[in-house]
Amino acid sequence: MAHVKLHIPGPVEVSEKTFKAFCRPMIGHRGQGFKDLYAAIQPQLQQLLYTKQLVYVSTSSAWGVMEGSIRNLVHKKVLNCMCGAFSDKWFDVSKKCGKEAEALQVPWGSPIRAEQIDAKLATGQFDALTLIHNETSTGVMSPLAEIAALKKKYPDVMFIVDAVSSLSATKIEFDALGIDVLLAGTQKAFALPPGAAVFAASPAALAKAATTKDRGYYFDFVEFQKNAEQSMTPSTPSISHVYALQSKLEDIFAEGLEARFARHTKLVGMTHAWAAKHGFTLFPEPGYTSVTLTCVNNGAKPGGRTVDVAKLQKLVKDRGFLIDGGYGKIKGTTFRLSNMGDETEASMNNLYAALDEAMKQL
Repeated sequence: MAHVKLHIPGPVEVSEKTFKAFCRPMIGHRGQGFKDLYAAIQPQLQQLLYTKQLVYVSTSSAWGVMEGSIRNLVHKKVLNCMCGAFSDKWFDVSKKCGKEAEALQVPWGSPIRAEQIDAKLATGQFDALTLIHNETSTGVMSPLAEIAALKKKYPDVMFIVDAVSSLSATKIEFDALGIDVLLAGTQKAFALPPGAAVFAASPAALAKAATTKDRGYYFDFVEFQKNAEQSMTPSTPSISHVYALQSKLEDIFAEGLEARFARHTKLVGMTHAWAAKHGFTLFPEPGYTSVTLTCVNNGAKPGGRTVDVAKLQKLVKDRGFLIDGGYGKIKGTTFRLSNMGDETEASMNNLYAALDEAMKQL
């Protein structure tokens, strides 16, 4: 069957070079060969996250690390910052982990703002907060630097940040921001197959995790650190993902971080221009749009054009491209177009051409 090119918010397209790395022969995960491989990717992972901390690779989706963060770092009460389907889900996960949790809910399409968090943390009730930097369901990117600045005011509160769909597409300086956990999945801006996550934890987070009872084993931050110091993982890793990550890091640094960030910014601007050309508005509040995907308003908010999203999806798929028809309660009243990973001006122009042709038939 002909391949349908993915322009959904993840998984995204995986290059032939990355697939070849993913399919390299297996090695023993407790042998020197794996230790050498794991050690080899560490300097570039640290550069990518702008950190001196060891960066861990987990054989799980990002949700594993998200749940692990709750289990490792919440003793008292967690503030779940909620601005879309995935950040909303973190509140449910917190409760299912048996933790006391409170929702800081804003309307879908709006970002989380520092003053909202400040008002909650000022109560003294919380010892952790969760934030999704780039909420893919709504295409909203919350102002991370503004929020992270609160860490100086609340040093004992663990700041846990999901950068699942933004890490490697925009600069996130882990050490300088002073946050405690930064995590991402591999199937988004990293442009790897799904099934692995990368994350870093601050010294304060590691110290707190060491005092946490019943934190489990698979996502025990103390075990991750202890093993990483020996260029190992706590449990059997997906060796294929580590090979693929090594290959992708080569690509990222060959392009250059600043060039990579600028490319994502330029491509998302091109998608915004395409939407405006066809009379659409965007779903996020102005000034808080994602750099990795565009959530096009299609009746979820007043103003702009509306189309039959299901029909648009089909017409575009017939031309070899898969786009997303909206997520959760805004399914059909939005649609989403991804530019994350390895996309270029040429590849995005191919998508716009297919969309233009489809729009003529609506």
